Amino acid sequence: MNEQPATARPVLIVGFVGVTLAAIGAFQPEGSVIYIEEPDVARKRRVGDTLKDVAFVRDLIEWEYHLPGRADEFYLAHPDLDPAAVVPAIEYATPFAARLAERYGLPGAGLGAALILRDKALLRQVSAAAGIANPASARVRSAAEVLAFVRATAGPVVLKPANRQASVGTRVLHGPAEVDSAWADCLVQDEGVFVPDRPMELSMLAERFVDGDEYSVEMLVRGGEPLFVNVTGKRLFPGPHPVELAHVVPADIPAALGESLGTQTARVVDAVGFRDGVVHCEWIVSGGVPYLVECAGRLPGDAIVDIIEVAYPVELFRCYFALMKGEDPPSALPARAEGGAAVRFLAAGPGTVAEVRGIEDARRAEGVLMAQCSVPPGHRFTGLRNSWDRAGIVMTHAKSPAEALRLAESAAGLVRIDLRPAADEAARDDPAPAGPGAA
Repeated sequence: MNEQPATARPVLIVGFVGVTLAAIGAFQPEGSVIYIEEPDVARKRRVGDTLKDVAFVRDLIEWEYHLPGRADEFYLAHPDLDPAAVVPAIEYATPFAARLAERYGLPGAGLGAALILRDKALLRQVSAAAGIANPASARVRSAAEVLAFVRATAGPVVLKPANRQASVGTRVLHGPAEVDSAWADCLVQDEGVFVPDRPMELSMLAERFVDGDEYSVEMLVRGGEPLFVNVTGKRLFPGPHPVELAHVVPADIPAALGESLGTQTARVVDAVGFRDGVVHCEWIVSGGVPYLVECAGRLPGDAIVDIIEVAYPVELFRCYFALMKGEDPPSALPARAEGGAAVRFLAAGPGTVAEVRGIEDARRAEGVLMAQCSVPPGHRFTGLRNSWDRAGIVMTHAKSPAEALRLAESAAGLVRIDLRPAADEAARDDPAPAGPGAA
């Protein structure tokens, strides 16, 4: 890794997210960042190879940060590290980062808040006690307990993990007949290269399905007080798995609803005792009432930070890092966006990719900032079960949110992911035996 004078205080980033390297490199000086990553994940994703030529990276420390007590062990193993900040990059890193910040005396969420936000059932319990609207829910440990909840609940039910990310293991049920298959389906929670090889605790929730429009609130918080608030509008792919199809910033909604969502998010921050950082809080508005879906104590994924930075504009990444160092934001934090920005995700049905067409056309389309489809020919899709199953992304900018979303939809429509016919797949998987006289 890169050398840096011992007097420079490093920023510790817990968890590796490759798409953020350019954004962080825009303001972090050479040799100023140390990444902390799980050994299994570092190996499977070849994180060391990726970081070795990144100028702002000083080192990579492999550490099992998912496990309880490991932040305290890290502090005791590195008492003289003297970091400038501890920043969680992914959902699973938030408790470790919060505790490590406490041990080093740095700004952070606080371990208590991080643990509540990491457990959706605990978040329901605490936020409901604060008077925040939540759908009826219950921890479930078997298909029988799910069935009992379905029979006691009017309308559809959502079955999901209490401790996962990216919609992994989440499904909507419409009646008792779906319970057994849904339970088996939702227990498949393999995140491949993104998690350690050791098993993760199984923790499941059944919740009443809330029918309404979906939003998220991104809030920069210092000392429990909001410094910056954005509301993102969301759309989902159709089907039993609630996977996000598109985001638009700012949400194209009346000012009163935006203020209400911001106020409710501030109430969540206060209820859990969150101190410093960013919260990404998801809501469904039904009958004019915002119902809490979940809340994460870290920057959002799905390129939401990118479209926030474009639409306002604002240096959200840079301001977040400054806040985590105990500094004032280095640039303005506007109250309103000046334009609109959107992301639209690409997906394909089950099958094997034969060819991807139109991605260059999408990149040249009006308002497009970025268009990517990373799936190569031969990649096999098993269906859209969670966010990891999406095939690509289009990002746009325009004078208004509605126009940005229209342009994103238009550009996404130019991309075609051709799949091999099922008959061809069957022939590949089970070729017919050679006939008489075959060479």
